[in-house]
Amino acid sequence: MELTIKQFKWVSTLEGLSFLLLLGIAMPLKYVWGLPEAVKVIGMAHGILFILYIMGAYWMKEKLQWNTVTFMVVLFCAILPFGPFYAERKYL
Repeated sequence: MELTIKQFKWVSTLEGLSFLLLLGIAMPLKYVWGLPEAVKVIGMAHGILFILYIMGAYWMKEKLQWNTVTFMVVLFCAILPFGPFYAERKYL
C-alpha cells in the first residue's frame, strides 16, 4: 500500500489533534480530577496515530525525496504539541 500526500496530511492532522487532546483534556482529567479513562482512550488513539505518522513520514521521504535533515525535522515535529501542523504546512 502506498500512502498519498493527502492521506499523510490526514494522519498528520489527526495525530496533532490527538496529542493536543491528550495534553489539554485527558491529562488534566486524570491528574486533577482523578479520571484516568480519557487517557486510556485518547492515549491509545494517539499511540496508533503516532506510529502511522512515523511510517507515513518515511513513505513521504521516499516519495518526495526528502533529504535526511528534512526527514529528521518532520520526525521531531511528531513529539511537539503543534509540530505535525508545522510539518504539514512547511513540507507538504
